[in-house]
Amino acid sequence: MFIRPIRGCWVAARRRHAGDGRWLVAGRASTSQLPVGTGGGAVAAAWWRIVRFLELIKFSHSVFALPFALIATFLAAHRIGLIWPGWLRLGLILLCMVFARTFAMTFNRLADRQLDQRNPRTQRRPSVTGEISVAFMAGALLLSGGLFILSTWWFDRLFANPYPVLLSLPALGWIALYSFTKRFTWLCHFILGASLGLAPISAWIAIAPPRGPMLTAQVLCLAAAVLFWTAGFDILYALQDWQVDRREKLYSIPAAVGVSGSLWVSRVCHVLAVLGLLAFGLGLDGGAVLGPWYWAGWVIVIGLLGIEQSLVTPRDISRVNLAFMTINGVVGVVFGILSIAAIVVVRIRG
Repeated sequence: MFIRPIRGCWVAARRRHAGDGRWLVAGRASTSQLPVGTGGGAVAAAWWRIVRFLELIKFSHSVFALPFALIATFLAAHRIGLIWPGWLRLGLILLCMVFARTFAMTFNRLADRQLDQRNPRTQRRPSVTGEISVAFMAGALLLSGGLFILSTWWFDRLFANPYPVLLSLPALGWIALYSFTKRFTWLCHFILGASLGLAPISAWIAIAPPRGPMLTAQVLCLAAAVLFWTAGFDILYALQDWQVDRREKLYSIPAAVGVSGSLWVSRVCHVLAVLGLLAFGLGLDGGAVLGPWYWAGWVIVIGLLGIEQSLVTPRDISRVNLAFMTINGVVGVVFGILSIAAIVVVRIRG
C-alpha cells in the first residue's frame, strides 16, 4: 500500500479523523485499513495536525506584517551603508517574524478558547473542537517563544547587537497582551495595530545598531502607518462579531458604535495610514527620500484601501473576508516589493 506523500498523508489523516476507516491510496479512497501503529499512519496523523494548527493560527496571514519588516530591514541596511542586508540578517529577520507571530496567534487561541466556543463563527475552530489540544498549543507556544528569543540572540552573537535579545521578552509580552484587550477596552484594534507596528521597528533595531541609530522618525512613520492600517481592517473584520461582542460584554468599536460608525472609524484609520506612508516616503529626520517606485506603490495602496472600504457597507458586510484577507494581502506584497525596490535604487545612486 502506498500513500502519496504530503497530500496523500493529509487526506488520509483527514479521513481517519472523520472516522470512516478509509485511507487515500494513490489519490483514491480505499476501504483498506492502515494499521494504527504503522509509520505511515503516524506520519499522516502528525502532518494533518500540523496543517490544522497552521490553519488555526492563520499562518498565511503572515503576509500582512512581513513586508513592512522587510522594508525596514532594507532601509536600515541603507542607513549603515549596505545595498543588501545579507542572507544571515535577512534569514534571522524572517525567523523572528515567523516565531513571534506563531507565539502571538497561539496565545490568542489559548486565551480565547471559551469565547470562541460561544461564538457561532468560531465554535468550529480546532482549538474548540479538540482537534488541536491545549497541550499541543501550549507546547507550540513555548517552542515558538523560545525559538524567537534564540533567533534574537544570534544578532548579538554574530553582529554585536544586543538590543534584539534584550527586548525580546518585552516584545513577546506586548504581542500577547492584545489577546486580553477586548475584555477591557475598545482600543483593542489599535493595540493589535501597535503589535504589527512593532514589525518594522523591531527589524530596524535588529539591523541598524550598533553602526546606526536606534530609531528614526522615518521608521516610526512606517510603524504608525502599519498601526492605523491594521486597526482599520481589524475594525472591518470585527463587524462579523458585533452582536456577539455585545452579548458577551466584550469591548470593540463595532460593539460600541455599530456598523455605520465603525465604517467611518475604519476610513479615518486608513486615511491616517496613507498619511503615515506619505511621511515615510518623504524621508523625515534626514531619512532616505524615496523615488518613483515607492510613490507608485503608495498610489496603489490608496486605490486598494479605497476598494477595501467600498466592499463593506452598512447594509452588506458579507464581503468582509474578501476585504480583510485578499485586499490586505495584496497591499502588503505589492507595497513591500515596490518600497524595497525604491530603497535599493536610492542606495545604488548614492
